[in-house]
Amino acid sequence: MNKTTSKGLSRRDALKFVGAGVGVGVLAASAGCANSLNSSQTVATTTKPVKTPIDSQDPWQQTHNRVWLGGEYWANPMEDWRVKDGHAHCINPGGNRSIHSLTHQLANSQGNFTLSVRMQNMSENPNDGGGGVRLGARSEINEYKSNCFVREGFDIGVVKNTLVIGGERITLSQDIASQSVDLIITGTPQVGAMLLDVKVQLSSSQTELGAHSLLVSADEILGNVALVSNFALPATDFQTDAPEHNGSRYRFSRWRMSGDAFEYSDEHRFGPILWTMYTLSDSQSEKGFVLKLSALLGPMGEKDNQTVELQIKRDGQWQTIGHSQIDPAASLATFTQDNWDERQNTAFRVIYNQLHKDGSQTPDIYLGTIQANPDDRPLRMASLTCQNDYAFPYAPVAENLQKLDPDLVFFSGDQLYEHHGGYGYVRAPADRATLNYLRMYYQFGWSFREVMRHRPTVCLPDDHDVLQGNLWGEGGAPMQHIERDPSASILGGYIQPVSMVNVVHKTNTAHHPTGFDTSPNPSGISSYYGSLVYGNVGFAILADRQWKSAPESIGVVVGETGQEEAPGYINPDFDGPELALLGKRQEAYLEQWAQDWRGHELKAVLSQTVFAGIATHQPRPDRYLKYDFDSSGWPATARNNAIDIMRASAALHICGDTHLGTLSQYGVNQQRDSNWAFCSPAIAAGWPRWWKPDTVGFEVNNRPEHGLSNTGEYLDAFGNKMYVYAVANPLVGKSGNRYVQAHEKGSGFGMITFDTKALTYTMDAYKFLIDVSDNKASNQYEGWPVTIHKEENVGKNRLS
Repeated sequence: MNKTTSKGLSRRDALKFVGAGVGVGVLAASAGCANSLNSSQTVATTTKPVKTPIDSQDPWQQTHNRVWLGGEYWANPMEDWRVKDGHAHCINPGGNRSIHSLTHQLANSQGNFTLSVRMQNMSENPNDGGGGVRLGARSEINEYKSNCFVREGFDIGVVKNTLVIGGERITLSQDIASQSVDLIITGTPQVGAMLLDVKVQLSSSQTELGAHSLLVSADEILGNVALVSNFALPATDFQTDAPEHNGSRYRFSRWRMSGDAFEYSDEHRFGPILWTMYTLSDSQSEKGFVLKLSALLGPMGEKDNQTVELQIKRDGQWQTIGHSQIDPAASLATFTQDNWDERQNTAFRVIYNQLHKDGSQTPDIYLGTIQANPDDRPLRMASLTCQNDYAFPYAPVAENLQKLDPDLVFFSGDQLYEHHGGYGYVRAPADRATLNYLRMYYQFGWSFREVMRHRPTVCLPDDHDVLQGNLWGEGGAPMQHIERDPSASILGGYIQPVSMVNVVHKTNTAHHPTGFDTSPNPSGISSYYGSLVYGNVGFAILADRQWKSAPESIGVVVGETGQEEAPGYINPDFDGPELALLGKRQEAYLEQWAQDWRGHELKAVLSQTVFAGIATHQPRPDRYLKYDFDSSGWPATARNNAIDIMRASAALHICGDTHLGTLSQYGVNQQRDSNWAFCSPAIAAGWPRWWKPDTVGFEVNNRPEHGLSNTGEYLDAFGNKMYVYAVANPLVGKSGNRYVQAHEKGSGFGMITFDTKALTYTMDAYKFLIDVSDNKASNQYEGWPVTIHKEENVGKNRLS
């Protein structure tokens, strides 16, 4: 019987996936993700429901000059584009700079369409790469957000005096040079194919310069539609841009699309309000519960509206409770409301009125819910980390989070990586570096804004968020001798401009409760550590890299030093009382927080990474790397001091960063005398790590009752005592499908249930490509779920 349910795959679908290279083992673990995979294996556009087509024209004629092109578009990269004088200008002569339509995709191969655009070469170059339109920009999953980062398709445009239509070349009647021209494309269906009629005419006189018709397979043009500056040149990263690689710079206007071949989806707009994040916290003061909410917007211009409004719904009526100015660097507005009524759910909406050049306004309204404080039941928190963009937009994880409906969402860092979206990272100048960062960060909000819309969020920046391969912050000191470490993965200090780092902190944490001590570092880098009390749980929010010492201070070369040593040898030269982990300021805070039990029954420490070196092999399963100084198992003395302070709190430590899900218990004076730590799997693991001490010959004692390999009491490479209870070792990611590859690489997310009556923590570690609603045991990594009691965080152990 060929039957499909919402929780599984039909036999026909299963055979299709196996034929496409999706392994049977993965299918067994991911049967609930049929929707995510179906679109990845075939375009299947003729059977998709086509939404009502809407004729469109770009709004740039009425848009004030600014960086952000509008909610209808995604620009690659954002920092290379500007709205200027009614046009979308590419300000960088690099190759393959593009603007994707978010609201219009070519989806109906049986429909007609017309597309036209006015374009002009603003900087003639003998190496001209042309300006034009890209059809059929399509990723392997053919999803509009993922399609935005595809740099190829069916290109139609003009290069000097030549009209290009895919592989065809037609000489124009004259070289257009810097004259403005109109490119007009008409598509007519032809029984499984599409007839393209293309013409180029001068904008000033409408004189036709050339025309051509071409019959193409409909499949070639289905997908995203984009405008491209220098479509004939390969894309270069900002760091490698050089005159010999560059072409011209094009500007575009009057971009029109119409016809029933287009699928129009207004809900695909992204902005002006991109997303919101908020926290609700018991201040333990006369301010009661305090709401802090941030609204992130696309970067606006000087003549745009600079104010955002926050409204809540009371007695069926919307009431304004605040206005906030947009921070021009971070492009966000933050609201604070004291004495919030935490007993009930409250609908909110954020309003931004777009001002147009003709004086008119268009409101953008973003709605959400401030949840009631869940103090009468267990608190359920999702724990997420590390979202490498090869698996963007991470739909399986986002969809499973919606199904689980957590009360609180925690992102522990690496919301982006330096390669996010392509086109490289920018070190300087500061304003461009900031825009470069924001563009990458927006992919995070684009993926998870529906999760954050209706529930509180804690979001920490980590090393890749400040565009560094590793971060030993040295209290905010600037990195020295950066010529020795362009990837910023070996040396200590911050490589990026201080103002850009502060934007990273602000965009991630402005909605957090006000920090314990917000005094900046001497360099001017801001501080954000502090407390959150919600759902009868007290959280300490830490920055476990900002004050951390750098390995070069003890003569270490990261990735090289110690490789010749025996695995069991603990080198005393790699520790010392002068080396820092949390730093004195955070240690003082943590000590005070550990003794403060007002308004809560359980505690948790939220930070970036685990306080132990639970990784033996990276980035291959056969490459043993003894020392990972990036882990917070180093420096050992500072690590032990932090745990001694944390032990008094009986807190569970929740973190991420390592791309390896683990559940462990710290030891200081003896094994298992301190806090448990849950390091959640990565959303999309990039650099792979494995914990395989049994293959290296580590001494192990007291394996847990479940008997799983690579578990038990160990000393890590720095001599730290740790009891590893469960580990989510990955496979090797080989699949060409982004979601299957993420699954292979050990990706997923965590859930923690805080039962403040039973005084327990229950931890789940979910795989990437599963459906949580089917409740299969195989949805979780081996060794999970696990429940521990509060007193186990002070070494009174029950679990064996």
